[in-house]
Amino acid sequence: MKIEVFDDDAAVARRAAAVIAENARHAVAERGKFLMAVSGGKTPWIMLRDLADEEVPWEHVHVFQIDERIAPAGDPDRNLTHLRESLLSHAPLRPEHIHAMPVESADFAASAADYFKTLENLAGNPPVLDLAHLGMGPDGHTASLIPGDPVLNVSDRDLAVTGVYQGRRRMTMTYPLLNRSRFILWLITGAEKALAVQLLLKGDPSIPSGRIRCSSMLLLADKAAAGTA
Repeated sequence: MKIEVFDDDAAVARRAAAVIAENARHAVAERGKFLMAVSGGKTPWIMLRDLADEEVPWEHVHVFQIDERIAPAGDPDRNLTHLRESLLSHAPLRPEHIHAMPVESADFAASAADYFKTLENLAGNPPVLDLAHLGMGPDGHTASLIPGDPVLNVSDRDLAVTGVYQGRRRMTMTYPLLNRSRFILWLITGAEKALAVQLLLKGDPSIPSGRIRCSSMLLLADKAAAGTA
């Protein structure tokens, strides 16, 4: 995994936007579309706003959710709420090209199956994402792959639903789908994550993030997270 270190989260976000735009142009030139999956978090929302200033073939961009809290539509806990605010208010992305995880149904298994069909229709079978953006918590979780949750052991499905974590159950992409991505872009900021970053860089499977395997990965971190502040 390559790593680039920046002074602060704003600089991390700007660099991430440039990396995404470059990948988007390449994917559209090669395959006619760009399929990106996005995690939640403060820095990613800045990244997506910055993306509006980049040269992006927006007509051919599709955005999926890496994970989502199971909560009502419009709930401030929902990643979708911030995803739409960050992109649709700043960039000419077609609203129907943001593919929301269907977390409002009580039938979680059916909802996950529906989202898989959406992925399959655009990304093939098995689905392959052009770029997956991942963050990481201080406990080493990424997406909603949470320490101790049975979701960590899901190997036969690309989507699953977790137990309760920080007050919410979540729908999440699982290791099989994430590890098939053509490129994984990590954004990690904050001193509280410095220890987990070192484990991630070693590919340490003791944390969920350390079990992500992809031949092309880039970590963008601020100095605090990289332990160089």
